[in-house]
Amino acid sequence: MAASVTDRFLRYVVIDTQSDAQSPTQPSTEKQKNLGRLLVEELLEIGISDAHLDEHGYIYATIPSNTPKNNVPVICFCAHMDTAPDFSGTNVKPQVVRNYQGGDIRLPGDPAQVIRVADQPVLKDLIGHDIVTSDGTTLLGADDKAGIAEIMAAAEFLINNPDIRHGTIRILFTVDEEIGRGVDKVDLKKLGADFGYTMDGETAGTIEDETFSADAVEIAIKGVAIHPGFAYGKMENAIRIAGDIIARLPKDMAPETTKGRDGFIHPTGVSGVMEKANLSFIIRDFTEEGLKTKEALLESITQEVMKNYPGSGYTFTVKEQYRNMKVVLDKNPEIVEYAVEAIRRAGMDPVRGSIRGGTDGSRLSFMGLPCPNIFAGGHAFHSPLEFVSSQDMDKAATTIVELAKLWEERA
Repeated sequence: MAASVTDRFLRYVVIDTQSDAQSPTQPSTEKQKNLGRLLVEELLEIGISDAHLDEHGYIYATIPSNTPKNNVPVICFCAHMDTAPDFSGTNVKPQVVRNYQGGDIRLPGDPAQVIRVADQPVLKDLIGHDIVTSDGTTLLGADDKAGIAEIMAAAEFLINNPDIRHGTIRILFTVDEEIGRGVDKVDLKKLGADFGYTMDGETAGTIEDETFSADAVEIAIKGVAIHPGFAYGKMENAIRIAGDIIARLPKDMAPETTKGRDGFIHPTGVSGVMEKANLSFIIRDFTEEGLKTKEALLESITQEVMKNYPGSGYTFTVKEQYRNMKVVLDKNPEIVEYAVEAIRRAGMDPVRGSIRGGTDGSRLSFMGLPCPNIFAGGHAFHSPLEFVSSQDMDKAATTIVELAKLWEERA
């Protein structure tokens, strides 16, 4: 599958699919459907006759069961088509460093961009691999076009090798995952799967059964506006109020100062004029209790700041984004255990881990489709330094095939 997965990946990454959090539509950008239409064409070409793109931008497709057993669970493999708004995904020019022999990788489109071994020690494990990068002027899009290429390559392999027994396999490609809306319109009844696996992880061999729990917070401030020439003792500038709130955030509770199982409070946007201002935050923690504690801290900071501005007011709005999928997956341990075994069969030492983030699987798990996250092989996501190994993508595709075989064998 190695040639298939790499060829597909190189074809997909040049299609701009950035999502847009400011857009109210679904999908948030029409250009995501450009990749969707190509994927449907390719699925039909390999013999998956029901592949289609729906009005929301999702792709549904089925690899029919070829086993006489009638008790094999229906598995879904899922990946997302959009790339992150954090860095440009327009005019991606992928580069392939063949038979990588070590050392830093300078990117040709912007020589200031260097993938350094010191920052990415995983490169030491990729000697002899073919490594795909961008040219340094855009992100690459391995998050999550690597996952898409792996599912597509595995699907083609299963279709072309009918001697490999498997149950019904459903394919789901989503939009807008990067802006937290990836499964807003997914029709689980139509999908008809018992559980799923997102192919959206990082290092080869990893299976992740735990994510952050996540909320968004919006603080809307109403200040007191007046002509600055007559402002003494009267003006309460909403921009300054917003700045005071940000200045009081604990410095040891930021993404850049936390790791492991620590959560954080992260300001993601600020806008305003003298009369009104808006602050956007994301709050992350592995436990519900930790999430609520951080939200309470943020509101208490806001209240303390507002005491200095008696003529002003604020609203504090919390929106749930997703929850730690481990709560659901612990009730279905065989889903993760089979993935661990499939990774082992694909020739790797499996590593179970936690994601300092979320996937479509986080929300799908709580919607009734338990869905851990399997590695896709990419690194340095959302940046011009993003890269992925062709050999690791091939291992991910092999893991999908082994999972399909395992569930049939043990049914």
